[in-house]
Amino acid sequence: MKTYDSIQLPPQQDTHDPHRRKALGCLAAWTGAAVVWTVAGGIPRALGATSDGKTAAAAPNALTFVQISDTHIGFKKDANPDVVGSLRRAIADIRALPQAPAFVVHTGDVSHLSKAEEFGQARELLQELKVDRVHTVPGEHDTIDNGLEGYLKFFDHDGKGRGWYSFDQGGVHFVGLTNTLNFKMGTMTSLGDEQLAWLKTDLAGVSHSTPVVVLAHIPMWTVWEPWGWGTADAAQALALLRPFGSVTVLNGHIHQVLQKVEGNVALHTAMSLAYPLPTPGQAGIGEPGPLKVPAGELGKLLGTRQLNLVRGRRELALIDRPLERG
Repeated sequence: MKTYDSIQLPPQQDTHDPHRRKALGCLAAWTGAAVVWTVAGGIPRALGATSDGKTAAAAPNALTFVQISDTHIGFKKDANPDVVGSLRRAIADIRALPQAPAFVVHTGDVSHLSKAEEFGQARELLQELKVDRVHTVPGEHDTIDNGLEGYLKFFDHDGKGRGWYSFDQGGVHFVGLTNTLNFKMGTMTSLGDEQLAWLKTDLAGVSHSTPVVVLAHIPMWTVWEPWGWGTADAAQALALLRPFGSVTVLNGHIHQVLQKVEGNVALHTAMSLAYPLPTPGQAGIGEPGPLKVPAGELGKLLGTRQLNLVRGRRELALIDRPLERG
């Protein structure tokens, strides 16, 4: 493993290189937070995070769900020797919410190395949430060796043997996408023609007044191209989504909270239940790796963000809260 300042860097690997598993296995893991979402009046908004202890109350009869991301079950390095305990901490926070969520979404990297035992353990742990469903999308760690084959044995949500699907709940249309199948370090991944054609057909039957929530692992906008933090053909997918009055896109992968708003489309990345990563384009970093911080400082660098999406306003109202203050 190479190191650069305080960043641990995996060597660049081709998607099909057998050593890529070893490189991904070097990644560390730290705890994070789960984000609580509600949909009221056709507008999704974040109520806060489970670890914050100040999650706002949802409107009566609103649809509420929780987002978690990047659990990396199977990681066993010193930086976090108990990723199972980290996930169980988040599960306890979710189960302690004053209003039980309708379901939980997981925006990718369920496993660390896409092994069957990791997927199986993750599925068993997620059942401890005691919600009706946990909707997942695959991350690049979930598709390391055999694409979607291993992942779908445990997380085939519609039984059709593919990584993309949709469902409707509470007057909202949800779409789960896969943008990690051609993942290669330092290059932009894509959805592909087959999935884009499916998305066009899927959305054709949805009224433009219906709120749409999209789940995908890698950001659906270009956060930082040299690190591959973006989706090359995202513009084609967003063009299909723009006619809808309210579109919210939830991503993981970059292990930090960023937002972008384009008209009626609001895009959000999430914290992970693993490790923080450097800020996009941080000077001197060729490839992003886990941040190394002094003991006691981690909680000041991880945090939560409450987002309010208000009808008629283009800006997001934001409240940032670190896990540890002062």
